[in-house]
Amino acid sequence: MAIHEKSLIETERLLEHDSLVVDGVDVSGQWNTMITPRTIVDYDDDFEAKIQSYVGGEYVHRCWQCGSCTNSCTMYAQNVQFNPRYWIYLTRLGLTDELIKDKDIIWQCVSCNKCTNICPKDVKPEGVMKALSHWLEEEGITEKSPSRIFDEEFTDQVYDYGRIEDSKVMKNFFKESGQPLVQGWLVEFTKRMIKRLPVAHLVRLGTNVVFTPKTKSWGKTGEVLKAYVREQKEAAHG
Repeated sequence: MAIHEKSLIETERLLEHDSLVVDGVDVSGQWNTMITPRTIVDYDDDFEAKIQSYVGGEYVHRCWQCGSCTNSCTMYAQNVQFNPRYWIYLTRLGLTDELIKDKDIIWQCVSCNKCTNICPKDVKPEGVMKALSHWLEEEGITEKSPSRIFDEEFTDQVYDYGRIEDSKVMKNFFKESGQPLVQGWLVEFTKRMIKRLPVAHLVRLGTNVVFTPKTKSWGKTGEVLKAYVREQKEAAHG
C-alpha cells in the first residue's frame, strides 16, 4: 500500500462533478476528480523523541520507508489497514492526529517479529508498534490492553509481597479485565491439577489466594523498588 493512499487523502476531500465540460471537452465523472488543498500544521515536533523514550521505539529514526515491515507483517496479511510502515512514517512527522485515527488496530500487533527480522535498518518495527500502543494507553486515548492489565497486576504483587501468587494474579486479572472468574479451560485445568497434586499442596494453594504470603524480610523493599521505577519512567518520558 502506498503510504499516501490511506488517510492523507480522505474521501471528503475529493471533488468530482457528475457533469462538467471544459473548453468543449466533457470531463464528467472521474475525469475531473480533484483534491482540496491541505496544509498540515497540527504536527508535534517532539513526538519522534517521545516514542524513542519508550522501550522498543529507540530506533524509529532509522526508517527509510522501504516497506519491508508491512510486506512481511502477519497482521497486514489479514487486514490491509494494519500498516507499520505508515505508522512509522506518521511518527517521524509527528502527525499524532493521524495516528489516533488508527488507535483501534495499532495494538493488534501479534509480536511475530517478522518485521524486525527483515528490516534492513534495524528499526525494530515490532518495538515501535508496542511503543505506540503504550503511548496511546498512557495518554488515555485507548483503554488498557489485557496484557497491560496483566503486567500491572503482576508488578503490584511483586511490590506488595516480593513474590507472586499465580492463582491470585489470574483472579485479579480476570476481574480487572472484565472476564468471568469461572472459565471452561480453567475448570478443566483445575480438575486435572486436583487429580495429580497432593491434598496438602492444594490446601496451601487455596490458602495463599486468601492470605497471600510475603517474602521474608521484604519490609520496605517494595516501596523502594516502586519509587525507583517511577523515577526511571519520569526520566524517560519527562
